[in-house]
Amino acid sequence: MDRMLFVAMSGAKETMLAQSSNSNNLANATTPGFLADLQQFRSMPVFGDGYPTRVYGMSERPGTDFKHGAVVHTGRDLDMAINGDGWFAVQSLDGSEAYTRRGDLKVDANGLLTTGNGLPVIGNGGPIAIPPSEKIDIASDGTISIRPLGQGAAELAEIDRIKMVAPSLDMMEKGGDGLMRQRDGQPLEAEAEIQLVTGSLESSNVNIVDSMVDMIDFARRFEMQVKMMKTAEQTDESSASIMRMG
Repeated sequence: MDRMLFVAMSGAKETMLAQSSNSNNLANATTPGFLADLQQFRSMPVFGDGYPTRVYGMSERPGTDFKHGAVVHTGRDLDMAINGDGWFAVQSLDGSEAYTRRGDLKVDANGLLTTGNGLPVIGNGGPIAIPPSEKIDIASDGTISIRPLGQGAAELAEIDRIKMVAPSLDMMEKGGDGLMRQRDGQPLEAEAEIQLVTGSLESSNVNIVDSMVDMIDFARRFEMQVKMMKTAEQTDESSASIMRMG
């Protein structure tokens, strides 16, 4: 009975972890540029003294779905979508360089160009600072120009260029903050050939229907594993009762 109980117990625990990952995907179904986490289960033997006679269920995230989301036209000047492969370079909360495809840009109270969730966008020399201006223009190659306060429409000043990179996907991994990084932790060189689609956003690549089906499947799987634990308990009680009768 201990084998049955251990498999069911570990399976229920891992199913809850998988449900948590799936729920995170669903919660970000409307987040621009979000890439869904993949999920899979497998059985793992328990190694120790003697032969591995016990196994346990394990849920793992084998990787990230790098499929691009749909590009949706918004008409907003600071909405940017990367045309094809590539990533925006941003400064994460710990100060390191990380990468995202989220392009709902804005200028914060300190004059920094940030993504919609407040991460500074990196340019040629670090986070991009936008001087006071009447208009901001971002070209398809990421070059940022402004019309200074009080100047005419023809008076444009180029201030920086958004750093965009094109790494090999097999060298990228997603961190707990949802940002992508090189596996070796090193920053990447800028790629000049990447082009932007201005006035547009890349939507999340989460398939809501598939995620809802997975949510139902995980819930039923958890119920089945709980029933297995109860069955193991009842069988153990029956065996003990038979032994007492003997």
